[in-house]
Amino acid sequence: MKYVNSIEIALPRERVAQLLADPAHLPKWLRGLVLHEPVSGVHGQLGTTSRVVLRSGRREMECTETITRRDPADLRGIPKGSVVHFEREISGPGMWSVVRDRLTEAGLETTLWESESEYRFTGFSGLLMRLVALLMPGAFHKQSQQHMEDFKAFAELGKDVREEAN
Repeated sequence: MKYVNSIEIALPRERVAQLLADPAHLPKWLRGLVLHEPVSGVHGQLGTTSRVVLRSGRREMECTETITRRDPADLRGIPKGSVVHFEREISGPGMWSVVRDRLTEAGLETTLWESESEYRFTGFSGLLMRLVALLMPGAFHKQSQQHMEDFKAFAELGKDVREEAN
């Protein structure tokens, strides 16, 4: 399953890249994040592997995230017109995914964030599970778009998704 989401953010590309790359900000915009801790490497840097726990309703899912691309490595003084790339692999029980993010200048103070997601599911056996797999793409696409909208609200307005839950 593959899909692409995009959103424009009313901030310069360099600022958006810095906010996205800083793991300290994740709980402010990534709904359901319980834990995001490095197992090896430096948080947010290329090659880092992290343990991630997400909660949706009463269900918790634990997975492993590995940062496979961060280009440029230094997010200060990014050359005008260049594209910022972030890529990560995520694996957990019954699933594997890769997310490829691109940040480009959409205007003087505006950034276009395009995110390409690819999911593979394992362990789907039986008719019911195959049916569920067919119905999932829309839900995954919608959830990814919600994360991007939450990031936009955090980056532009300082909104924190944790405050909505209270």
